[in-house]
Amino acid sequence: YAQGLNANIMSLGGIAIAIGAMIDGAIVMIENMHKHMEKTTITKENRWQVVAESASEVGPALFFSLLIITVSFVPVFTLEAQEGRMFSPLAFTKTYAMGAAAILAITLVPVLMGYFIRGKVLPEHKNPINRLLTAIYMPTLKKVLTFPKITLLAAACVLVLGMWPLDKIGSEFIPPLDEGDLMYMPTTYPGISIGKARELLQQTDKLIATVPEVKTVFGKVGRAESATDPAPLTMIETFIQLKPKEQWREGVTTENLKKELDALVKLPGVTNAWVMPIKTRIDMLATGIKTPVGIKIAGPQLSVIQGIGKQLEVILKDVPGTASVYSERVAGGRYIKVDIQREKAARYGLNIADVQQVVATAIGGMNVARTVEGLERYPINLRYPQDYRSSPEQLSLLPVITPSGQRIALGDVADVFVEDGPPGIKSENARLNGWSFIDIDGVDVGSYVVNAQKVVADELKLPAGYSITWSGQYEYMLRAKEKLAYVVPLTLAIIVILLFMNFGNVVEVAIIMGTLPLAMVGSIWLMYWQGYNFSVAVGVGFIALAGVAVEIGVIMLVYLNQAYEQMLTDLKQHGQIATISSLRKAVLDGAGMRVRPVMMTAAAIVAGLLPILYGSGTGSEVMSRIAAPMVGGMVSAVILTLLVVPAVYYLWRKQSLSE
Repeated sequence: YAQGLNANIMSLGGIAIAIGAMIDGAIVMIENMHKHMEKTTITKENRWQVVAESASEVGPALFFSLLIITVSFVPVFTLEAQEGRMFSPLAFTKTYAMGAAAILAITLVPVLMGYFIRGKVLPEHKNPINRLLTAIYMPTLKKVLTFPKITLLAAACVLVLGMWPLDKIGSEFIPPLDEGDLMYMPTTYPGISIGKARELLQQTDKLIATVPEVKTVFGKVGRAESATDPAPLTMIETFIQLKPKEQWREGVTTENLKKELDALVKLPGVTNAWVMPIKTRIDMLATGIKTPVGIKIAGPQLSVIQGIGKQLEVILKDVPGTASVYSERVAGGRYIKVDIQREKAARYGLNIADVQQVVATAIGGMNVARTVEGLERYPINLRYPQDYRSSPEQLSLLPVITPSGQRIALGDVADVFVEDGPPGIKSENARLNGWSFIDIDGVDVGSYVVNAQKVVADELKLPAGYSITWSGQYEYMLRAKEKLAYVVPLTLAIIVILLFMNFGNVVEVAIIMGTLPLAMVGSIWLMYWQGYNFSVAVGVGFIALAGVAVEIGVIMLVYLNQAYEQMLTDLKQHGQIATISSLRKAVLDGAGMRVRPVMMTAAAIVAGLLPILYGSGTGSEVMSRIAAPMVGGMVSAVILTLLVVPAVYYLWRKQSLSE
């Protein structure tokens, strides 16, 4: 409220992806108190003592693990432009929620435990679900501790195999959002007349309206009398309102509709582009490119720029994934030029201004009066009829009155002809520009641009002084990638510092950080199975995963340390020294007897994310990409952490015993 954030998909999504992790602190606290209650009979006198002991055992590590989840979202705050505006509400709400959860876990939760955990608590070994978990886990853990090095080797093999789908997953800026409607933005060649543009617009509207899923079609060609809409006649914008999906034919999707419409609307000289209305407007405001991929050609001469654009059309049309490619004809405009012959005009006593006045009045018209219609006022413009100015030949016959009263034709004092010239001039960084628009189909932006860049580098020979820049969504993707490339390692460094502050041991920090690559195995495979590409949304999901995966490692390590310290205390009381067998028993107790809280925390996180992963509706495309790395990562992190962390811990403590 203080920041003015709205309750939208992204801000509420931040709470949704954090809801499982928010209750983890309470789960671990309550479970640890249950363990103490199994050993100690609760009375009025010792209740708060038991609460304090159980909370202090896991409280510090729990607070730091929840704090790490909070801090892990720092990279999202560094995103800028579109991606920053989109994901910052999610980052704020998640950070605030997890920050509050971290504080409440060590303040309010212990107090509530003291008041509300009463009566008979079912022992862990009598719980049927826990008995099942223990029955599955304990034999496996015993095998792991018997062959710890083989376990680590197997984990390394799993890690290598887990990276196999990496080069098969594409990349994109943000997953395409289904806005519910479509926009048809074809491009025609310059020099088209108003009449022909109107005819094209009517033809395309009629063809689009024949598709059963289309509710209404509204097309626009040209531009309004506004500086904010510099659209030439060559650009048609048709808004296609679709019927509710319940009324669509069975099996028809938005992608199917695009393909059907593209096959239906095939007109000579028209390059099709089927896009989303809102997203395309944002893209055009940011880069000017209305298609997913664009190329900006820069150089000193428009004619050479146009030639390079034509070469790109030929080169790129055969690149796999190209739906259409069109390069602007930056030197292909048509102008009627009235070239006044000064000597001829002078013979009739006319100067340049006299002849220009005739041209301006006859063709452009002149306001001769103003009409008042109630509160509205309109100018009255007078100019020659259409027949007098419909061609260069007709314009040459326009009458001109000399100062002596002689009537002559415009052609007597000027040459009237059609001349080629730029229909519009674009510039960026003080250099003339021409743009190529590339619509893609069945391929991700990142993979397409990589392939296209190789083909263009091999086949296009740029003259000296000319350059090409890849733009569109690819430009955004590079910007976000460069930003995250140095912010994510910085965040990992902060996580390492927080872990060291809690454990004070480099080895324990390394054990916990080892859960991150293991978590990535599940993330990558789930993305591969779901057919998702790497994007900013997926990156946000991986950032969120880093925090929750570390939490699982922290919880496991806390329990292993508790069991190890208990073993040392018991042996000291009996005057014995630690042995390999006693260490093995301590690890079995620490990991095997605490499988319940580890599984519960992971299950709470996954259960909170599943509705987001498999949700539908507007905005679900982005949210599912955030949830996928977290769900897949949590599954693999839990399985591998339950086996690998005890094995590494056992080898480490075994080495210290030997020393």
